Parts: sequence; C-alpha cells; structure tokens
Amino acid sequence: MSENKLYLYTDGACSGNPGPGGWACLLKYKEHTKEISGGAKETTNNQMELTAVIEGLSLLKKPCEIELFTDSKYVLEGATKWLEGWIQKGWKKADKKPVLNRDLWEKLIPLFEKHTITWHWVKGHAGHPENERVDAMACQQRDIFAS
Repeated sequence: MSENKLYLYTDGACSGNPGPGGWACLLKYKEHTKEISGGAKETTNNQMELTAVIEGLSLLKKPCEIELFTDSKYVLEGATKWLEGWIQKGWKKADKKPVLNRDLWEKLIPLFEKHTITWHWVKGHAGHPENERVDAMACQQRDIFAS
C-alpha cells in the first residue's frame, strides 16, 4: 500500500432485483480501517453498488488520492467511460433511452470531481479478501431488509 493513498472497496447486493438490498464499503488509510454499510427494502443491485461508492466517498472530509475497487462493471464503466457522454447527450444512453439511476450518478459527480480516483475492477466471489468482506457486509444488510 502506498503511504499517501486511501483504498476504498465497495459492493452492493440485492435479492429479486428489485427487492431488498444492501451496500457496504471498507476504507483503508495507513493503519486505519473503517467499515460502513446500509440497505433498502426495495432497490436494485446497481443502485446498491452506486450507493456504496457514494457513501464511501462521502465520508472523506478533504480531497484524497483514492484506489477504488469494485466488482461492478456497471459502476466502473459508468464512471470511466459513459458518464461524460450521458451528460453531453442530456442524460440519454446511446440507444436514446434515459440513463438509469441518474439521481445516484448526479450525486457521484461532485464526489468524483473532489477526489483523484484510480479505478480497479475485481472479480467478485474470487477470494479477494476486501471484496469478500464488503460482499458479506452487503449481503448481511440485504438480509436485514428482507426480513
């Protein structure tokens, strides 16, 4: 781990899609670790994936250099490939349909602008320790909201 970087691991989980869902994130900075999680009674997997990133970045009080790890290609590609085009096209996708979860993407924009983020995709359920941890936390929240 680099001395001056913050590491953020995020995940979302949902049963039914839509249905009960959970999100979680784990932040590491030097010797410090913080975990947070939450959920919703009626949501989608992508909404929970986005919420995990929003909540993790929202914890940061000042601009940071971040290594962000997600197993969501939707979040990764949305942030790194599609977002700018969506905005330029008036929040329309290439097929001219409205962008899903626009409200959450709009919450992310100022957070993205505040921080320097290097994105990393990790294969889910493949033994990556921090990804396994946030997955377990998100699933626990999903189960709480399902009951």
